[in-house]
Amino acid sequence: MRKYVKQGLLVAAFLVGLSGFSQNRQLDNFRSPDKNGINVFEAPKDTVSTFDGIKVRVGGSSTLQFQALNHENSGAVDLIPIGDNFNLATANLDLDVALAKGVRMHLRTYLSSRHHPEPYVKGGYFQVDNLDFISPGFLEEAMKYLTIKVGHMENNYGDTHFRRSDNSQAMYNPFVGNLIMDAFTTEVGGEVYFRKNGFIGMFGLSNGKLNQAVSNPETTGASILAKLGYDGQVNEDLRLRITGSMYSTGKSGRVYLYSADRTGSRYYLVMEDTEARASSNFRSGRYNPGFDNEITAFMINPFVKYKGLEFFGTFETSSGKTDAETDNRTATQLAGELIYRFGNDENFYLGTRYNTVTSDDPSGSEITIDRFQLGGGVFLTKNILAKIEYVNQQYDGFDTTSIFSEGEFKGVLLEAVISF
Repeated sequence: MRKYVKQGLLVAAFLVGLSGFSQNRQLDNFRSPDKNGINVFEAPKDTVSTFDGIKVRVGGSSTLQFQALNHENSGAVDLIPIGDNFNLATANLDLDVALAKGVRMHLRTYLSSRHHPEPYVKGGYFQVDNLDFISPGFLEEAMKYLTIKVGHMENNYGDTHFRRSDNSQAMYNPFVGNLIMDAFTTEVGGEVYFRKNGFIGMFGLSNGKLNQAVSNPETTGASILAKLGYDGQVNEDLRLRITGSMYSTGKSGRVYLYSADRTGSRYYLVMEDTEARASSNFRSGRYNPGFDNEITAFMINPFVKYKGLEFFGTFETSSGKTDAETDNRTATQLAGELIYRFGNDENFYLGTRYNTVTSDDPSGSEITIDRFQLGGGVFLTKNILAKIEYVNQQYDGFDTTSIFSEGEFKGVLLEAVISF
């Protein structure tokens, strides 16, 4: 306990020390962490620079949920008893630094998460939208359309990661939980973007490792990322976006695309056995198809917003295998969410999401997981959001000896989010 208190005091002292340098105004080429960042995907490409010296923006977020879920299965494996109560409060610390004209750094630290009660760094990146720091006017015409990101960072595979909850940063997610197959990973690499007249293209390479090390060089190769799409405001009321993405690695000591989020699921201890703990069994309710050593995944995401009504969809197909397997297996995920935002400045919303996964499971069974979510929220300010969600998730096709055999969890969650 003394260790955590000491770490907390160090973080507080750090924040106080930086507060004198913090700027209230927005940085260039930056996605706002509050309500203004909703339905923003890649960070915008600003046309005018406001840089007039190094600026440090200190931000963060905090969330708290009340969980009232119950679960059941066939009885082949006993489930841990769960009741209605509060989950662990989670918190992030964000540092965003304008270093030069069109040059920005981002760093996120998880101060408290389900898997780690102690602070640890998620990752960060260096973003370049202008090359005047090399020489005034250097590649000026090209840099009107190009963005370069380098770091140990959240890789830009698909659009779902722009709407998911990232530990306590849950402002962008209209629901409490993320998708069943939660595509998210942080790897060392670089991404180059081209954006013009609404069209977007991205190509990236990463080293394919979540945990960085120089050992076992023969086990892991590079991962390839790519994205192509269009995002345009057709008229004052209608916005259309559609993207297609790919993530592929033919050689990895361990693929983490569907298991890299170590902050944990929002559905605490659902479908876990009697020996489970919230911190060690932190992926409750999610599904990893187990492509541990080879994977190729494709995701298509349409987004339509007409006045206050918006639709966001996901079609994802993923195939791969472990070194012990001779043939590839396949998993497919579909999700669709319909949100209606209303009231002054769209401060209220109601929404529903249906999410289903079918997979050739490592056990040899062909399994299906279905989830239905119904929710709503209210923005008390642009920095404070209160949500409610009803969730029902059902498991089908699992072996009779599995803990998921005839499995189901359902109930209500309340979540409060602060982000600044």
